[in-house]
Amino acid sequence: MSRLPAEKPSPGALTGILTGELVGPVPEAVRQVAAEIRRRHAAGVDAVLFYGSCLRTGITADRVLDFYVLVRSYRATYAYRWLRALNAALPPNVFYVEVGRGLDALRAKYAVISTADFVRAAGSRSLAPIVWARFCQPARLVYARDAAVREAVVQAARQAVLTFVGSAMPLLDDASRPFRPADVWQTGFRETYRTEWRAERPDAIRALYAADPERYDRVARLGLHELAAADGFTFHEQAGRWMVNVPQRTRAAARTHWRRRVLLAKTLYALRLLKTALTFDDWLSYVVWKLGRHSGVWVELTERQRRWPLVWGWPALVRLFRRRVLR
Repeated sequence: MSRLPAEKPSPGALTGILTGELVGPVPEAVRQVAAEIRRRHAAGVDAVLFYGSCLRTGITADRVLDFYVLVRSYRATYAYRWLRALNAALPPNVFYVEVGRGLDALRAKYAVISTADFVRAAGSRSLAPIVWARFCQPARLVYARDAAVREAVVQAARQAVLTFVGSAMPLLDDASRPFRPADVWQTGFRETYRTEWRAERPDAIRALYAADPERYDRVARLGLHELAAADGFTFHEQAGRWMVNVPQRTRAAARTHWRRRVLLAKTLYALRLLKTALTFDDWLSYVVWKLGRHSGVWVELTERQRRWPLVWGWPALVRLFRRRVLR
């Protein structure tokens, strides 16, 4: 079995790829939503990242866009102490935003996290994969306050790749035998979804890698080169198959670590869901839109119902029950 070509990639090769991705173009709809998010939190926003299924498919109409919003500090971001406390204790806080009204409205949910917490959450010491499992995937940096923030985001994305690949590799059935590049990603995605309460179909997990196999292979290869240089293991390739000398003791320790990670991450995920019920602005609009999209029955909300859904939103829900949209 032969080694990879003798000329190793330059130290900045992985960083270069991720930088190119992050500064890539985005649809105008994404820029409009990002501008509204910045308007809401203008005093504190360091960066706005766009990611997820709408980025993969390029479809923004009649979808919910996904963003991460990095802020300088929670104190600078929120007027209310309870929002600061929730965000600091269990980042991120998740919010909902609409730009426009009616069928042409742009809808998005966005997670708020400090830049420092984001950087930490991308690292290998972070048990919950809420950041590194997302940002080892392609993303777009729609806005950055300055060059220092841009560089911090790029390095966090690089670290997310290293954390993902380094966490997934020991979980392969036997990484000392030849395996496909896809195995690293499929194993990693499957295990990270196990840390959430929502189940994901195997075909949906496969679709993440299938969206751009060449990109994922290239990024994983460069990540393995960096990990091998840092940790002293060897990495071989032959005929599209890879082999890494992962000792049995390391694989056993990794599986034990993942069992603990799943238990802790599921607990944190449940707590975040409860917290989101407090922070998800305009949730009634989101529910009505979601039901309308699936049923074809649309209910127009008043401004008062949007602002105080728990007090004035009940008539809208009653109408949905009467029209058998809710059962």
